[in-house]
Amino acid sequence: MHDWTHAAAELADLLEDRPALVLSGAGLSTDSGIPDYRGPDGTRRVTPMSHGEFVTSPVGRQRYWARSYAGWERFSAARPNDGHRAITTLQQAGRVGAIISQNVDGLHQAAGARDVIDLHGRLAEVVCLTCDARLERSAVQEWMATANPDFARTVALAPGGGSRVSAQIRPDGDVVLDDAAVAGFRAPRCPLCRGDALKPDVVFFGGSVPKVRVERCFALTDQARALLVVGSSLMVMSGLRFVKRAAAHGIPIAVLTKGPTRGDDLATLKIDAPITPVLSRLAGAVRPGAAPR
Repeated sequence: MHDWTHAAAELADLLEDRPALVLSGAGLSTDSGIPDYRGPDGTRRVTPMSHGEFVTSPVGRQRYWARSYAGWERFSAARPNDGHRAITTLQQAGRVGAIISQNVDGLHQAAGARDVIDLHGRLAEVVCLTCDARLERSAVQEWMATANPDFARTVALAPGGGSRVSAQIRPDGDVVLDDAAVAGFRAPRCPLCRGDALKPDVVFFGGSVPKVRVERCFALTDQARALLVVGSSLMVMSGLRFVKRAAAHGIPIAVLTKGPTRGDDLATLKIDAPITPVLSRLAGAVRPGAAPR
């Protein structure tokens, strides 16, 4: 077991004179109130929306948008935590370079980071699958509020006086609602083509990351002098492929996360420790132009 001081020192040694490419996952955002998909043992704790169901099922889209509408206020209110801010500090100090984020929350950018590739897209953006129109999520949220004026009251008042909405937001920004609450919800329609195929511009489970985005991330991996994985279990190939690529090129790999990952056998350094304290301690010891100690 690593204590935070020792863990930060180990990372500092690995990153000395080696600006790292960062690959971040859901574990980085848990301290901002956005839970990850998996428990400590790597088992998925929630069943997310799948790409196949969303694109083929109007009922699936209605359920997703109702749940997402109910959860958006809490999701969009999330703010960067000290871990996000530490990565920005490390970037400004030249200790890390570009960031490949598997998260859809935009918190790296909100913390002031640059050169962020949102591998799975961002929930703040919406695309029409029929006509390719692009919309801000805030505008779609306003449309849903107007089209469903009684929805907030409906989800707040379940039989017996309880709430129909779960207390915890899910990683996709939605919450759990019972079927009765979802049944009457009017899902958003595209303002240009009037189709009902509006989709948050994110990669749902079973979907594919755009090829050009993957190729850009591979290029960054090939050019990296080190790879720092933060808060990712690497359970899906979407992120694991970059770790495999780095290992094949002999690039040092540090993995900082709680619990096991699928990349542990490829890591030069594995640190099983709380993410935010380790990053904060590391960032607190650097200044622009100075080697981290």
